[in-house]
Amino acid sequence: MILAAGAALMALSAAPAFAQDEPAAQDESASAPEEGGEIVVTARRRAERLQDVPIAVTAFSGELLEKQGAIDVTDISAVTPNVTFENSRGTNSTLTAFIRGVGQQDPVPGFEAGVGIYLDDVYLNRPQAAVLDIYDVERVEVLRGPQGTLYGRNTIGGALKYVTKRLSDKPSISLRGTYGSYNQADAVLTASTPITDNLRIGGSVARLTRDGFGENIITGADNYNKNIWATRGSVEFESPDQRMLIRISGDYTWDKSNPRNGHRLFTSMLTHTPVLSDVYDTQAGLNNPKQDVRGGGLSMSVSAEVTDHVTLRSISAWRKDRSFSPIDFDSLPSVDVDVPAVYRNEQVSQEFQLLYKSSNVNGILGFYYLDAQASTSFDVLLSTTGALLSLPGLNAYTAGDVRTHTPSVYGDFTWDITPQLSVSVGGRYTWDKRRSHVIKQTKIGGTSPQFGGSAVVISTATDFRGEASFEKFTPRASVSFKVTPDQMVYASYSKGFKGGGFDPRGGGTSAPDTNHNGVRDYQEIYDFISFEPESVDSYEVGWKGSLFGNDLTYAIDGFYAKYNNVQIPGSVGVDANGDGIFESFVGVTTNAARATFKGIEAELNGRVARDYAGPGSAVTLNGTLGWIDGKYNEFFVNGVNVASQRGIQNTPEWTLSGTLGTYLEVSGGTLNFSTTVSYRSKTQQFETPIPWLDQPGYALWDANLTYDFPGDHYSIGLHAKNITNERYITSGYNYLTYNPATKVYTSTLGLEGVATAFYGNPRQLFVTGTIKF
Repeated sequence: MILAAGAALMALSAAPAFAQDEPAAQDESASAPEEGGEIVVTARRRAERLQDVPIAVTAFSGELLEKQGAIDVTDISAVTPNVTFENSRGTNSTLTAFIRGVGQQDPVPGFEAGVGIYLDDVYLNRPQAAVLDIYDVERVEVLRGPQGTLYGRNTIGGALKYVTKRLSDKPSISLRGTYGSYNQADAVLTASTPITDNLRIGGSVARLTRDGFGENIITGADNYNKNIWATRGSVEFESPDQRMLIRISGDYTWDKSNPRNGHRLFTSMLTHTPVLSDVYDTQAGLNNPKQDVRGGGLSMSVSAEVTDHVTLRSISAWRKDRSFSPIDFDSLPSVDVDVPAVYRNEQVSQEFQLLYKSSNVNGILGFYYLDAQASTSFDVLLSTTGALLSLPGLNAYTAGDVRTHTPSVYGDFTWDITPQLSVSVGGRYTWDKRRSHVIKQTKIGGTSPQFGGSAVVISTATDFRGEASFEKFTPRASVSFKVTPDQMVYASYSKGFKGGGFDPRGGGTSAPDTNHNGVRDYQEIYDFISFEPESVDSYEVGWKGSLFGNDLTYAIDGFYAKYNNVQIPGSVGVDANGDGIFESFVGVTTNAARATFKGIEAELNGRVARDYAGPGSAVTLNGTLGWIDGKYNEFFVNGVNVASQRGIQNTPEWTLSGTLGTYLEVSGGTLNFSTTVSYRSKTQQFETPIPWLDQPGYALWDANLTYDFPGDHYSIGLHAKNITNERYITSGYNYLTYNPATKVYTSTLGLEGVATAFYGNPRQLFVTGTIKF
């Protein structure tokens, strides 16, 4: 409690609301703080005060995100406890998400995400095109811990929910523009109008651009630039009695940004190319295929109150995306582990919900179905140096296709036994079926035809087809008690489940010959490429309340989780031609580990001054604290338990933030200022410590100043991000080992040696302006 209070002493102007899900209708959302600081939410299908919601969730309103100058959903990571959201290595639009130590770093198909990503209640099966830009947003919610008894797909670590705005019942139009450092120039046009008393139509178009933070000195192209077109549109019909709502919506994003290439951390081993001085510069030579990411979808949500107690809801959706990407592992002009790649994803989902409410019982019954196809194919272009000269243009090609069919049923009910005591019980039953096809071939003649080349297959090492099915029941239960009308304590248990599958990068020739007959039979290859489900048992206790007439509100929780049969994605080098050098790689995913997590989270919102500079003025102090102790109890490599030598990736022990803010009336308008300091302790990029890639603890400092003119038609803002220009690693590639006895580095993939890093954004200053009518 002392630590949590200390973290709060640096806090935020318009504080994030703590809210849960909005499953019943799109317009259910966390309200703005009322006079006195109380926040009202509809977390459990009825309007409740924040203090009554027994779960750890943080919600950010669209208005708050706009005032903070948030660019995309990764920006909320700094002010949310025990959460990591970041761009995946080498990409602008693929999301890496971890909550409470659970997540997925590798975006290839075959792996379910540990954190569920939702766009207007539609689950996104793949992380490609999931770095959602902040525009036309009602709110963004982060739910920590296993989810699945209330909506959508079962997720083992938590959920990120992006909820767009409902259409206005009056004609409206707004234009938001941004200009800043690195020639950042954004424009978002939003308009809507009623067609009849019950029918509305509207949408947004966004153009988001920025020059690079650095340069590719080989090609002359910007590195870390941004070049995006995006649009959303919707049609809404509401019955005259307001008991039925139909919403049809669509979205499309086209990301034409340049490849995001890494910064080498060591002088190259073959050509002895030195390290560049600017961490945002690169010397990557691969520029094929042209970076191109396109994704979008359609959805229809229908909600009907059939009686005063029963509401029926349907959510139907289709989504598709395609990403071409040139991945230059060594970040050099050398053709040494250059990987032209493409990802393709398509999904259809259907969800039905029956919601029940009465004076003391509220609940939901649901059915969810997902049919998804995810595929990847990539070349691995190998060095033409040394022994490989005899095979110019050698190409180790991989293609993996994974089909997922998964129905599930779920339910969750809350019984208010007394006005003080409530009990919730829920459960989900999931059936997962996977079908996979994996091909690994050796080609000559450069790139494959799908990347514009004419490579010819000279051998097929793997042509694997496999199927697997998994079933699991995952229960949830909680009890909450109101000690006073303003103080609530709760305890909960939930079980999370993530299905197994097949590694689409696996290679049959690398499978162990377990029966020692000199032949790798189908079962041995199946066992090598496949992996089993993982599960987590999560326990949580929490305390929510308010003091001093709601001038101070807080949410504090502690959790303990047992993580079993953990899926560990990895890869091993492959000697493609027997010369003793590992030029290519195959995926190896094992259920090698068992881990435990325990931690504390605290979020506090305080108003320390009222009317200090006129009516309505206030000073606010807000803070967040996350502490997590995660460790592997077992981690087997070749039958040896190396748990003491492994750590939890993308999970700093400490995440802290504090914001000092003020708002007051100036010349009839509202001036809002906030400044935020956030801190993340040392972050390990992979399970194995890598001193040159792991990021030591660091702090970021942001500040925002906005002014809303009288009449609420115009606003301007000045925003500063990473004011101290901190350099920090967010991800990277590593295929180097170090022998401390000989002090020698050895490459485990390629001839140049691969150790490249990707960095968070440098200092950025930008201004925003909004016109709306």
